[in-house]
Amino acid sequence: MDAKSVAAVRSRKRNSDKEIALAEATKPARKRDGMDLVVAGSVVGLFVLACSAAVYTMAAILMPIAFAIVVGIVLGRAADELARFGLPPIMGGLLLALFFMLGLSSLVNALLGPITEVAREAPRLAEGLVERILPFIERFEWGRIALERSIGGAAFADVIVKNAGPILGAAAASVTPALIQTLIFLAALVLFLLGRVHLRSTIILAFPSREGRLSAIRIMNAIEDGLAQYFSTASLIYLALGGFTMVIALVGGLPMPPLWGLFAFVSSFIPYLGVTFMTLSLLVGGLMTHDALVAALAPSTAFFLIHLAMENLVVPAILGRRFEINPFLIFVAILFWTWMWGAVGAILAMPLSLIAMTIFEQLREVPPEPQLPG
Repeated sequence: MDAKSVAAVRSRKRNSDKEIALAEATKPARKRDGMDLVVAGSVVGLFVLACSAAVYTMAAILMPIAFAIVVGIVLGRAADELARFGLPPIMGGLLLALFFMLGLSSLVNALLGPITEVAREAPRLAEGLVERILPFIERFEWGRIALERSIGGAAFADVIVKNAGPILGAAAASVTPALIQTLIFLAALVLFLLGRVHLRSTIILAFPSREGRLSAIRIMNAIEDGLAQYFSTASLIYLALGGFTMVIALVGGLPMPPLWGLFAFVSSFIPYLGVTFMTLSLLVGGLMTHDALVAALAPSTAFFLIHLAMENLVVPAILGRRFEINPFLIFVAILFWTWMWGAVGAILAMPLSLIAMTIFEQLREVPPEPQLPG
């Protein structure tokens, strides 16, 4: 081999060594600046907005499905407890779903008659309510001045009566979509209970590593335990509150005391908004029933005090601190889901917040390393 060939080989070898060294060289990490944080925040914000828009647009489908999943988780957990008595989980879930549907239909039948009566007598009831409320307002100087500067007592009553029809028409127009969403809810509930075990297995096997599968099992068990404990305990507490409300309505002379107790039980599952709606309803009922101001305010005041004592003394004593969530976060969740899905969203705000809190806590907690004996 001549000198030129040897030089060419050495040159190629040097170039190859340089390329290998360049490939193996690690580029120093660039220091993140404020613009990188802005870009990352913008991407996350756009993703959240896109998800919110999708949830809002698909509310007619996602709302009953989400409600069915929450109810199915609770019923499925109860079906697992029934398996101790020899009843298969699928059969137990379907049996509980049947009882739930019967209870739901009984609730609708119980409310249908009074709601129909109120809708038929809405103009007369509105006029009578205004006639009873105006004397109480006129007792105060600021109330009398406000009425004189606005539209007057008679005109105020006419406005209420004229707007009663459009309000009832808007409520009637939402009946058909509600029926369709109810059918979607029932179908999703039955199918979820039938395929709950297979769905759990599919989610677990979707994680390739053993640690991921164990984390999935731990999170799903924590969600089921949390929702089941919350709803079972809250149902008993709110059932007692409904009994107290029925007694309050009976002693306070309000019509249909069992219906007031049923309203109190159902509305209690909506944090903050439920007690507000129930207190105002008892106030209106008292004003329409009694002429004396003290007698008119007594039912709503008694209900509010009992609800306040139960929420601040009984519930924390029974549930402990496991289900304590920042009240501000609960309030924001209620506003968000009510804006998204209406009344059903307000009911789902607390369960969805519990699910999110459970997932966050399970991901934050690092399971201890297994220690070998000895």
